[in-house]
Amino acid sequence: MRSRTDILTVLLLPGDGIGPEVVAAGASVLEALVARHGLEITLEQGLIGGAALDRSQRPLPAETLAQAKRAQAILLGAVGGPAWDRVDASLRPEKGLLELRAGLGLFANLRPATLHPELGGVSPLKPEVVEGLDILIVRELCGDVYYGEPRGIRVLDGGEREGYNTMVYREGEIRRIARVAFDVARRRRRRVCSIDKANVLEATRLWREVVQAVGQDFPDVELTHMYVDNAAMQLVRQPTAFDVMLTPNMFGDILSDLAAAVTGSIGMLPSASLNDLRSKNQGACGLYEPIHGAAPDIAGRDLANPLATILSVAMMLRHSLGAQALAERVERAVTRVLQGRLRTRDIYAPGTTEVGTRAMAEAVLREL
Repeated sequence: MRSRTDILTVLLLPGDGIGPEVVAAGASVLEALVARHGLEITLEQGLIGGAALDRSQRPLPAETLAQAKRAQAILLGAVGGPAWDRVDASLRPEKGLLELRAGLGLFANLRPATLHPELGGVSPLKPEVVEGLDILIVRELCGDVYYGEPRGIRVLDGGEREGYNTMVYREGEIRRIARVAFDVARRRRRRVCSIDKANVLEATRLWREVVQAVGQDFPDVELTHMYVDNAAMQLVRQPTAFDVMLTPNMFGDILSDLAAAVTGSIGMLPSASLNDLRSKNQGACGLYEPIHGAAPDIAGRDLANPLATILSVAMMLRHSLGAQALAERVERAVTRVLQGRLRTRDIYAPGTTEVGTRAMAEAVLREL
């Protein structure tokens, strides 16, 4: 047994829209593992996004960042919504998430896109095209146009406005995310496809050069390169050809949502954002979140799919809490619920039973 001072802390950041509903589902799984399966953690809660903006005039309050730096893992719901569309760009809810990633050095985003066999009929693609789909998108998370300077909106001579952003990458940023991709590929099918637009963008020309250099340290992993527009097409035409996709920040943001659509629902896909776990002063080991957004149109209606958040809890158990067996237990519980033909609205098909957010979470708890 750990002493109280050694018990790991998980910070819950429900955020906006459906975030509080799905984080409640994820928290209930963690609580069940504490009560019944020996997991030793304590849960804290904080504010981020629009919810924080309404309370403290900042999308990431200093107190929340301090909580995050003390925690071993963070479970995030979602941020943003039309209620904050007119606030200054520096105060938008999404800014809080970007600041949290930067403040904790969370540079490596792992987004698995896996097709559960029970959901084969939900994909918009033919079953024979998506059968066996298992992709891991490794997305760089702290660079690119989301953080590059200069940026802004300016008025040109004559009064016309111009918006501008800067795509920028340093060699070190590329090298560290490339090593993550090659490392995880060694535990999978040993193939990395690096995504860029090296034919027209200098930042991604450097990306390709550095990835090629890192690849020489991993001779047992096959490395290929693909332009981002072709990658989008191949995700639709032949998605099972991919194993690990290594992407810059913006391209990964777009392609991971496309991969989610290929699997049938963005409500099923978890993610992990990790810092350099070898460093002792980086703060939290990882931030875990479903890849869907705040979905304000269904917020508070018990319609959101909580399974992506629950599967994010499984990733947390595996990567930050050192509980591999419990991670597998959670994943098996989700599989059994799907085998029982329970479905939220986003994955509903004829012959299955539609349930709401709370009922789906309760079904997972019963399987645990």
